[in-house]
Amino acid sequence: MDILAIANQKGGVGKTTTAVNLASALAHKRKKVLLIDLDAQGNATTASGIDKRELEYSIADVLLDDVPLLDAIVKSDAGYDVVGANGELSGIDLSLSQIDNNYAILDTAMQSLNDLPNKNGKPQKAYDYVIIDCAPSLSLLTINAMYATSGVIIPMQCEYFALEGLADLSNTIERLKELNPNLHIRGVLRTMFDPRNTLANDVSRELVQHFGDIMFHTIIPRNVRLAEAPAHGMSVIDYEQNSTGAYAYTKLANELIKQKR
Repeated sequence: MDILAIANQKGGVGKTTTAVNLASALAHKRKKVLLIDLDAQGNATTASGIDKRELEYSIADVLLDDVPLLDAIVKSDAGYDVVGANGELSGIDLSLSQIDNNYAILDTAMQSLNDLPNKNGKPQKAYDYVIIDCAPSLSLLTINAMYATSGVIIPMQCEYFALEGLADLSNTIERLKELNPNLHIRGVLRTMFDPRNTLANDVSRELVQHFGDIMFHTIIPRNVRLAEAPAHGMSVIDYEQNSTGAYAYTKLANELIKQKR
């Protein structure tokens, strides 16, 4: 499986939007996708059309109460599966801190995804892609995501302070390589991009200059349909497939599929 964490320590940069719409775009490409919501706000759960208040099991149950990950999976109408989150995830760091090897709890829970038998009784991968939507902080939850994955996708706006945030996150990823030597930046994704904005263009050029090979060619534009879709519990592709937002995330999915891990 290709396990991807969507992370940025800065809030409001389009992490959840990217997690949900990338999951949907990959599912429309006939890929088997699991979205894990690792944010107590549960926005990725809600945006997937799932009532976070009605979850039988959430990711908090998996991490704290040893509920099997497979039991927490629910299906979305968009064609991908979801392990949802809600308020039960709030303050979970304190509880996790009491557990040995607390950085590896999610990774351990995800091992069951490698052991599903097919109709012939042979092991098969449960999913082509697992996408983890992280909270905007370097918490134990985010560290769990970083330990469970090898590739981090960093959404960011092309603003001055975003450059500082990207530098901080890059340093964090380097430090976490002590726990996970395979951890690396899979790609930096420019989001909420307005080509009419001079500063955005300047920052974009600076990003390409400094990060070249790890910049996604796809740029996610500012698009009203991207903002409207979550209110309907839908991805932008299902809400308005002809919008520029839907086109951009479909392009991102194509780029990711072609990309070497």
